[in-house]
Amino acid sequence: MTRAADRLVETIRAHGLDRIFCVPGESYLSLLDALHDSEIELVVCRHEGGAGFMAVADARLTGRAGLAAVSRGPGATNASIAVHLANQDAVPLVLLVGQVARFERGRGAFQEVDYQQMFGGMAKGIWEVTEAERLSETFARAVHVAESGTPGPVILAMPEDMLGDTVTDPAVPILPVARASVSQEDARKAADLLAKAERPLLVAGGQLDTPHGRAALRKAAEAHGLPVGLTFKYQHIFDNSHPLYAGHLGFKIPPMQVKEMQKADLIIAVGTRLGDTPTQGYRLPKAPVPEQPLIHVYPDADAIGRVFRTDLGIAADPASFLEALAMLNSDVSETRKDWAGTLNTVARKLADQTPRDWEDGIDFGAVVIALADQAPKDSIVITDSGNFSSWVHCHWPWDGTQTAIGAVGGAMGLAVPAAVASCLRHPDKRVIAYVGDGGVMMTGNELATAVSVGAKPVIVVSNNATYGTIRLHQEKGFPGRVSGTGLTNPDFAAWGRAFGALGITISKGDDIASRIAEALAHDGPVVIQVNSSTEAISAYISISQIRAKA
Repeated sequence: MTRAADRLVETIRAHGLDRIFCVPGESYLSLLDALHDSEIELVVCRHEGGAGFMAVADARLTGRAGLAAVSRGPGATNASIAVHLANQDAVPLVLLVGQVARFERGRGAFQEVDYQQMFGGMAKGIWEVTEAERLSETFARAVHVAESGTPGPVILAMPEDMLGDTVTDPAVPILPVARASVSQEDARKAADLLAKAERPLLVAGGQLDTPHGRAALRKAAEAHGLPVGLTFKYQHIFDNSHPLYAGHLGFKIPPMQVKEMQKADLIIAVGTRLGDTPTQGYRLPKAPVPEQPLIHVYPDADAIGRVFRTDLGIAADPASFLEALAMLNSDVSETRKDWAGTLNTVARKLADQTPRDWEDGIDFGAVVIALADQAPKDSIVITDSGNFSSWVHCHWPWDGTQTAIGAVGGAMGLAVPAAVASCLRHPDKRVIAYVGDGGVMMTGNELATAVSVGAKPVIVVSNNATYGTIRLHQEKGFPGRVSGTGLTNPDFAAWGRAFGALGITISKGDDIASRIAEALAHDGPVVIQVNSSTEAISAYISISQIRAKA
């Protein structure tokens, strides 16, 4: 006898997916039982949000759909943060949700939720499978939808009694994802627009975060002398020391950089949906009608022309487009070379943030520099959401080869779960996760998961006793009126030791390099508490400077 749950496990394996992150629940016990003798690794987490974050991070690392399984009601609502992040970050995610039994549906049963209503604004697809024979087919469709076009989250609700039903149909194999190729005509049209431009800007996004995409990006940039601006959390896909590097289009970057980029007379956006962050509040390009011609290349046609009038929209594989563009001859004028040089000079100047001596704590940049000096070149770097990451953007030597994970959608709490997932996927690499004192208290309990599965991340906690990003905005809007942004924190080093990690504290006056060496020499998980300056609220500006401008 083959249960629906058994067939689902067979289908998961047939799709080449090898890991599920979960918090167990009685609503999908049959699936847990089916996984008992399976080759699929079941990673048991401490919170559904953490499980979802791990699945999102795993998808970022593999390019395939991440899998998370949670129970009905509270389990699904806890996991919703990962669904939202997968939507914002364009990451394929399949969330398996146990549901109440079919005879209970519609009766307001214990923990019953209508997932169509709950996830309707966030997920690409939502299916509740009531017929066991349709489960394998629906899972295959869920993976296909999650990985197609603009990748994103899909919800698969499974009534608990359905999972135990007997099925006879075989497992449904992979439904191949269609990839649109670029035509020579489109490449030629782009080249014609480019030939007329003296100050073009190539904005490169996350769809190029593959070896193929990175190589194509560099090839096209060098062939046409194109300065490259990198979208939020994808600074790692192009060598930041390259003379064509034009800067990182992240949150709260100095106005000087945006002002220079706005002088572009052509924008070529490749592999990005052009949301509010890379466009710096819909100013680069300007919405709805840009001040310069716009070429937009993205796999999903629905993302092109929705917000910005687009002179040339191409629904195609971004890497293939750049390869085709690179093959077309181009004479790089001296004017374009000067333009690229100007943007590169501005980007380098903004990244040159020498650590300062602050009275109230350490300049977090000093710790980032020490880690960059000593950590292996191929370390996986993870940044949670928060101002502390500005030092990582400034000081990490991004050379276009590293792997990095961050939350484009700005969800706090990604770092620790992502570090666990990264250690599991790449146990041979050093994983370094930067997180603030706010974010680490949201999902830091997944350090227990790290210990249980043998993961060995280095968790670097910036402890400045404040929700830094919110404090920065608060100081701009209401200078000196601190309300709701202060934090009372535990001793994070002792907290880490309680889980079984090595706990290290770095305070003002300490030998930072020796503490970092101790952390990197440890064969196990590490928590580094950095007693950071609150005054140094960002790598680019201090609280006093904000107040002086008010």
